[in-house]
Amino acid sequence: MRQRLKTPLIHPFSGWDVPRLVSAHARARPDHPFLIWEPFSGPAQSWTYGEFEARITRIAAGLSVRGVRAGDRLLVHLDNCAEAVLIWYACAKLGAVPVTTNARSVADDLDYFATHSGAVAAVTQPKFAELVNRACPDLKWIAVTEKDNGDEAAPGHAPGRSDSFEAIDADPDKLPARTADPMAPAGIQYTSGTTSRPKGVLWTHANALYGARMMATYETLRPDDVHLCYLPLFHTNAQAYSILAALWVGATVVVQPRFSASRFWEVSLRHGCSWTSMVPFCLKAIAGQPVPDHSYRMWGNGVCDLPSDAHFGVKTIGWWGMTETISVGTVGLPYTQNTPMTMGLPCPDREIAILRPDGTPVEPGETGDFRIRGVPGLSLFAEYINNPQATEDSFDDDGFFITGDRVTLREDGYLQFADRDKDMLKVGGENVAASEIERVIMESGLVAEAAVVARRHPMLDEVPVAFVLVPGGPEAAAPDAPDRILANCRERLADFKVPREIRIVSELPRSTLEKIAKAQLRDLLAQEDTKAKS
Repeated sequence: MRQRLKTPLIHPFSGWDVPRLVSAHARARPDHPFLIWEPFSGPAQSWTYGEFEARITRIAAGLSVRGVRAGDRLLVHLDNCAEAVLIWYACAKLGAVPVTTNARSVADDLDYFATHSGAVAAVTQPKFAELVNRACPDLKWIAVTEKDNGDEAAPGHAPGRSDSFEAIDADPDKLPARTADPMAPAGIQYTSGTTSRPKGVLWTHANALYGARMMATYETLRPDDVHLCYLPLFHTNAQAYSILAALWVGATVVVQPRFSASRFWEVSLRHGCSWTSMVPFCLKAIAGQPVPDHSYRMWGNGVCDLPSDAHFGVKTIGWWGMTETISVGTVGLPYTQNTPMTMGLPCPDREIAILRPDGTPVEPGETGDFRIRGVPGLSLFAEYINNPQATEDSFDDDGFFITGDRVTLREDGYLQFADRDKDMLKVGGENVAASEIERVIMESGLVAEAAVVARRHPMLDEVPVAFVLVPGGPEAAAPDAPDRILANCRERLADFKVPREIRIVSELPRSTLEKIAKAQLRDLLAQEDTKAKS
């Protein structure tokens, strides 16, 4: 049995939970804005800390009236919208557990998420209502928001088992009393690993508070800061790096339906935004625009001190984190020049190991496997739900979480990202397991073997390409076989997971033990891309 650190009897969040933090700000600054919802059409909505606590309390009471109890899991299948924030914190108030799912998921994904998590009910939007209703037949009820994500009026509800989100409202007296328990479950996010099915990452209330406190610290947030959030609310970045971080200091968060290059500066100037979490795609999208006189102090991104910082007049601090690590494990210094294009330094509250294949630590200048140690349920996720073996296997014998990433230790102590487990793709900021795509391709019944690898993409970082063997070889394949395989993928996979190309080949390169030599397939694509540019 691998030894992992145990939660101490007394820790920074003893006696606290997320609702207690909300209540503390609601009492101290009830009239200060906390949540501002900025839809692409229609008027903005805002809630002060006092209004926000009152609203989530009524929603929590409404959930209780509908039969949701502390510990129950609620499927939250939403694009960014105000309701996504309200329901997450209402669940925290009740003690229920929101299961936030990727809004681009297909029916097969949702069926798995709902069944695997044991969700009792769901909250979704009109555009997803029929899908959720069809994919999750065992839910007791589905509540549907009035609008999708602020863009248009609702076209209607799913038949039979749906109701309005607005109807989840009851007198606060209907809300059962609950003692603050920092180790109670607070949320579940499904994350792609190297297995064919995503794993459900469980956060406790202490995890959420840890993420709030540490991210607010690393971002040097203040109560007068305004944090712009346009990244998906079902991801750790938006949940912890933006909303929870702003909540920790009593700041304001402005939420948009999604990133919009044409609206970025308009919304930023309107609200005096001073912080946002960037990703490379968003940075590229606004690179050619004029830069106005803005209020941003810093941006967070994957690397420090970008060459574009001078153009935008902002300092970028680099960081690295995962759903399992809650907050970041490495980060740049906010008021000191960092080594450009690095992921910063190890966070002082973490133990970091960079190891050679034989388990010995690397020397400066070397690249190795990146591992991180913390306290499960506090500074690391609590567990992968319903999968104790996966939880156990994700830690080494010394209790370090195995990230699957490889980093280089520089002479100056800064860490530089090298690569990651090659069976993981990063498609437009989304982690995608090659094995998940391979499973769906094999289930088409048209393929004898499949290998999915990443191809570099100028905007999305990577896209999947599938190499397949078919019975009888390429000569025996039907002319429409690639189209049929792709059609099956489009039906069974979220759009960003669908291969950009299906290649029927006569053989797949092999390494020892007859494993597919995916490195050779990646090299082939890279060579083709190089030739295309020349």
